[in-house]
Amino acid sequence: MSTHTATLHQVTDTRPRRRASWVFHAVMAPVSLLWIAPLIFVVFVAFRSFSDITANGLGGLPHSFSLDGFITVFTQGLAGNALWNSVIVTVFAVLLSLLLSSWAAFALSRYEIPLRRTILLIMLAGNLLPAQILLIPVARITESLGIADTLFALIVVQVAFGIGFYTFVLYGFMRSIPAEIFEAARVDGAGELRVYLQLVLPLTRPSLAALGALATTWVWNDLIWALTVLRTESKFPITAELLNIQGGFVSQWNVVAAGAMIAALPTAIVFFIFQKQFVSGLTLGTGK
Repeated sequence: MSTHTATLHQVTDTRPRRRASWVFHAVMAPVSLLWIAPLIFVVFVAFRSFSDITANGLGGLPHSFSLDGFITVFTQGLAGNALWNSVIVTVFAVLLSLLLSSWAAFALSRYEIPLRRTILLIMLAGNLLPAQILLIPVARITESLGIADTLFALIVVQVAFGIGFYTFVLYGFMRSIPAEIFEAARVDGAGELRVYLQLVLPLTRPSLAALGALATTWVWNDLIWALTVLRTESKFPITAELLNIQGGFVSQWNVVAAGAMIAALPTAIVFFIFQKQFVSGLTLGTGK
């Protein structure tokens, strides 16, 4: 009798869950389609010919398959140099940001630094300021330092405005590491550098991967700081170069869509490569 009752309770408990799951999928399916509809539209436009767009309209069904948009973007030098500039800025900015943030988080989480919480909040508060009110100060500072209109200046700006948030996140992960692990490592004779390299970094790898994916997306897609710091078009990253493509090919939407796809593809690849680490890094510590 008790076994039958327990089974009945289990069946009764699963019905609301199935109903909630069905409702969730019924609501999220159209939301997902609405979310990806602009992406699908851009892909269709990018692979259409200019004559097809002019004859059938931008919103019409495609009647051709053409790579003219991509050929125009690359043959006229609209994406090659800009892509390389974006790669340089993104790689150096992300690596430097995570390196400096991990150092700062390690020090703040493991040493009794006076006012360390205040220091952490001040670093985080810098990310809460709207970028618009900092455009002129940042431009003046880069000019006074003699680094204006250089990729180095853009890297410095990206690192400066990202390190506060990254340190705050890594601080939380490093604080969750049990103190006994550090004590055992020091008993074995491990110095601070060895503890950092062989203990802290492996344990915080999921969070570093998650932050790396986020930082790559933010730095690669940045436009406002590129336009603030840089002046020469040959030094523009891909996002700033898209403005030139849109201005020079205002009516050739297949070229504009092709440029947008080229600009968006690298960050999508990075996210799919680090998707597992990204999800595990976001959910790390939620079960505590």
